Amino acid sequence: MSVEHRRVALVDLLDRLLAGGVVLTGDLTLSIADVDLVRVDLKALISSVGDGMPTPWGRSG
Repeated sequence: MSVEHRRVALVDLLDRLLAGGVVLTGDLTLSIADVDLVRVDLKALISSVGDGMPTPWGRSG
């Protein structure tokens, strides 16, 4: 079975990802001599918003 390879523009890729939403997660720990000094947890949801989607801030205008 052959897999078709095709080029996809970055804009098209971002459009496809944002249409469905993207979840980013990550952990970063800075340590010296096995002593944790700084820990950063990243959790983000990135999605596009349309006119049909309700907004928690109400209507302005």
